[in-house]
Amino acid sequence: MRGVATILAVFLVQFICALFFVGDIVASVLGLPIGPMPWEYRELLEVGAAFGLLIGLILGGVLLRRALADRRRAEERLRRASSAFGELLMERFDEWGLTAAERDVALFAIKGLSTAEIAAIRGTSEGTIKAQTNAIYRKAGVSGRPQLISLFLEDLVHDLKPDMETDPSRPAATPGAAD
Repeated sequence: MRGVATILAVFLVQFICALFFVGDIVASVLGLPIGPMPWEYRELLEVGAAFGLLIGLILGGVLLRRALADRRRAEERLRRASSAFGELLMERFDEWGLTAAERDVALFAIKGLSTAEIAAIRGTSEGTIKAQTNAIYRKAGVSGRPQLISLFLEDLVHDLKPDMETDPSRPAATPGAAD
């Protein structure tokens, strides 16, 4: 939330300073009378507005740099998570004793491809893919694709515990209540 407030503050400072300069130019072009003002005050206003734009530019650059660094960190975490998920898949496939063809079919099925799409990619018939998916489900001990996917989701979220204190939208657990 603090980052949003900072961005809004930078935007507001730049807007006010730009408005001063644009308003001054428009007033000059249209010949609008501006009340008398000592030149010293006018110079201070112009210097202040220019300084405000400069500060906005610098803070905008800092925020952009920070946003790019956050993006790089997020991409790295995603890459690691993707790698860990791939390792998890391979471990499970090894445990289940899947053949190379079954591994390919299982990966495509987990990615959400239909039987027809998998058959087209693998250059086989839909019947072959159905037989392979049935073998995969049997070896994994599940009855279908949703259960297969849920096995991996359970592994991924197994260690995550909801933090009831920081999530006010979740109701508090009642002592002695069954899960």
